Amino acid sequence: MRIIVSGGGTGGHIYPALATVQRLKALEPDTEVLYIGSERGLEGSIVPKAGFKFKSLKVQGFHRSLSLDNFKTIYLFLKATREAKKYLVAFKPDVVVGTGGYVSGPVLYAAQQMGIPTVIHEQNSVVGVTNKFLARKVTKVGVAFPAALPAFKANLATIVGNPRAQEVVDGQGSFDWGKLGLVPDRPSVLVFGGSQGAIKINASMVEALPNFADKPYQVIFVTGSKRFDDVQQEMRIKNIVPADNVAVVPYISNMPQLMPRVSLVVGRAGATSLAEQTALGKPMILIPSPYVTNDHQTKNARSLANAGAAEMITEESLSGTTLFGTIDQLMTDEKQRQLMAEAAMKMGVPDAADQFIALIKSVIK
Repeated sequence: MRIIVSGGGTGGHIYPALATVQRLKALEPDTEVLYIGSERGLEGSIVPKAGFKFKSLKVQGFHRSLSLDNFKTIYLFLKATREAKKYLVAFKPDVVVGTGGYVSGPVLYAAQQMGIPTVIHEQNSVVGVTNKFLARKVTKVGVAFPAALPAFKANLATIVGNPRAQEVVDGQGSFDWGKLGLVPDRPSVLVFGGSQGAIKINASMVEALPNFADKPYQVIFVTGSKRFDDVQQEMRIKNIVPADNVAVVPYISNMPQLMPRVSLVVGRAGATSLAEQTALGKPMILIPSPYVTNDHQTKNARSLANAGAAEMITEESLSGTTLFGTIDQLMTDEKQRQLMAEAAMKMGVPDAADQFIALIKSVIK
């Protein structure tokens, strides 16, 4: 198979694409892959390190308000479409796959104009602008959340989950609790606000820390590398010393090995994180970021809360009191956590990469 993939701007678009082609190469080593991303996106450094051929296009997004800069956006889109056609002619793909982000727009649009089968993947409950545009002529759509299905024409979209989830399920291994100063045989809660950390989650956790002393469970509080010094400073000001059952760390590099071993996950409601956690069947406390496009994290979180897989705390109502109260209630109620885990598992797709690959193969002529 010869496949072009395109997705960029954020890890939420890049990692599902990489998970798909990495699994495809594992299944079919002769597969030829070309990744087309944006000039300024994270994919420019991530994709080549993963060992895939990479080409870039210059694109930018639309402003939601009236702006003369939108004329530049249209110009760059048309120019990028012409450049994408050159890549398509030279590579001769059997299929072109998009995972979102502005750059996937001109790449898949060019393929559609050339009669090449196209497949898009939508990671969120709310369909992104680029995928809405491409859906008019796309061959097939894979979605991670059932809530996204009504946005597409009947029989166009299929629930396949998020390919990133299969990496986590397949990648389980040992985890050294000693490095955190914790023990492996005690129920544990993991609290993190993403790789960069989340200011209000961190502030609420600092406020809550003294309450965790002497609890029959342990707490791993991941601040994010950029926020760790601020958290440490705040703890010093408030004279807070973490109890023996609490670890405060900037970052955990082997999160796929830790995640299967925790009893509860607290964090944001990004599509990739939710895919991983549901595939593993993890009870969740979700604190959706209100600062993302179309408030899609709130909709993601609500879909899991409605299914009984998660508790949701809004950023507005988040405090040390509400955070500790919700964590403590769940960590001292094993039966409730088990019910949530079962609900999460029903929503998870542990073989999502394989399912998405099957959908991709179904469109090849």
